[in-house]
Amino acid sequence: MAPEVISRGRHGAVLLEPGRTRFSLWAPDARSVVVELDGERAHPLEKSADGWFVGEVPVGAGTRYQYRIDDELQVPDPASRAQADDVHSPSIVVDQQAYAWRHADWPGRPWRETVLYELHVGLLGGYAGVEKHLPRLVELGVTAIELMPLNEFPGTRNWGYDGVLPYAPEASYGTPDELKQLIDTAHGLGLMVFLDVVYNHFGPDGNYLGAYAKDFFNHDLHTPWGDAIDFRRREVRDFFIDNALMWVNDYRFDGLRLDAVHAISERDFLVELSQRVHASLQPGRHVHLVLENEDNASSLLESDFDAQWNDDGHNVLHALLTGESQGYYADYASDSTAKLARCLGQGFIYQGNTNRHGKSRGEPSGHLSPTAFVLFLQNHDQTGNRAFGDRLIGLVDDPRALRAATAVLLLAPMIPMLFMGEEWGARQPFLFFTDHHGELAEAVREGRRGEFSEFAEFNDEHQRELIPDPNAESTFEASRPDFTAVAEPDHAEWLALYKSLLTLRHAQIVPNLTQARMLGAEVVGDKAVVARWQLGERVLRIELNLGTATLALSEPSGDFEAIHASLDGALQQRSQGQLPGLAALVFWEKRA
Repeated sequence: MAPEVISRGRHGAVLLEPGRTRFSLWAPDARSVVVELDGERAHPLEKSADGWFVGEVPVGAGTRYQYRIDDELQVPDPASRAQADDVHSPSIVVDQQAYAWRHADWPGRPWRETVLYELHVGLLGGYAGVEKHLPRLVELGVTAIELMPLNEFPGTRNWGYDGVLPYAPEASYGTPDELKQLIDTAHGLGLMVFLDVVYNHFGPDGNYLGAYAKDFFNHDLHTPWGDAIDFRRREVRDFFIDNALMWVNDYRFDGLRLDAVHAISERDFLVELSQRVHASLQPGRHVHLVLENEDNASSLLESDFDAQWNDDGHNVLHALLTGESQGYYADYASDSTAKLARCLGQGFIYQGNTNRHGKSRGEPSGHLSPTAFVLFLQNHDQTGNRAFGDRLIGLVDDPRALRAATAVLLLAPMIPMLFMGEEWGARQPFLFFTDHHGELAEAVREGRRGEFSEFAEFNDEHQRELIPDPNAESTFEASRPDFTAVAEPDHAEWLALYKSLLTLRHAQIVPNLTQARMLGAEVVGDKAVVARWQLGERVLRIELNLGTATLALSEPSGDFEAIHASLDGALQQRSQGQLPGLAALVFWEKRA
């Protein structure tokens, strides 16, 4: 399969041929724009009637440049393909064709084969550091790594969601070619690579767009991060769609996860992005688009997007496993068993139902394939947004319950996602970290502590001061998962569990996911449900009991073919009509 013919888009510096680059900046509020080259030469750009400043200059790859607006403001290229150092440093002209791909014909993998592994590139040592982990992830049974956002952000430590230069891979992680080498190596091992992209806001430091392109933002529509991005404008849409095309075609990412699209008011932008990405692909290449969307808009999953992160599934399982009911867990703490059944049997829990704020949320989802939902027990948000970054292994009193939930995660027909270190039983926290300075650092620190002011355990200032400072380097270092052989006393047990479950998934579940549909679920006791799915010609059945009491079930287990039991002796008890507590049993139902 030949590489795609890549559309370079209009934004930024594009190498037209060796030694010749086109510079384009949309700056409708500017009177003049000059591109300053290598800190010495300056070349005025020609202004057109629609707010573009464009010019072709005889310079090649590696050239450092900045734009000077109205002879006053010096800024990096908002569509910079690489930065010399940080978000305020010069941008660099990049030759996207220079890297020699070893696996240019890699077609990707079908969505049904996906087992995601979310990771933070910086914590694993940059692009080269992540590359070293790939063989063990393949051995584990992972088929796709998902990189948290890696577009340029202020400093060298950040979750990635404070990025301001969406086209530029973070320089502290490595070069653009080192990122391509990571992806190339992954493809050679049969691994897909997904990227988390942020198209709903910019970070607070290093974004100069408002100074020369006020219309990039909709000042009448506000989000938690400030004025909304104005996707009604063609130039703004193309800025982000061309970005998606760059990641998919120049870097050959196998999928994108779009962050918080509920903060994007123009739904047709999302549809257009999907259509243009898929139209850019050679026949036979698999590229997958996944949403994070608090609105639970199932209609977006009917044709335009492969799946959505199912926060509902995480939240109800977390509430059942930990008993927590503060914050958003309050929406899942009451009637939690019925809500778990709704999740396993219909996808979303909130399908137009009213939440604790009296707001209706979601659309009906039971008609969708179970593979339209990404299920997880942990991720960067659900772990890192805790005050102390607690992992689930330290929050669940009985490991049998966590093993049962893990069996559901990895053997249910939804697409599973792991968070780095969970397969190892890692107990290092995953904290919120940034690298801001001065007044912004103080504002982020106090804002972080203020987020927990309504929680009982942080109801006074002294307790809130115990929350780690996001800007301290120690906060970042404490978040590194330890993958050494002696890291945790029970790491071998957790690793063996994940590996055995993923082996079962690939052998028995994945081959039957082509025509999967949900058949519903029922409550059979406190914290206990039975869920069923049609997978081709077979019916998959999961019996989950997160309570401690043994339950009597009417269906004889002789009608089932066992796939897995999370608890020793559970199958024998089930043969006697009993479902033991803290157990998950997975079966094929035998044909009548």
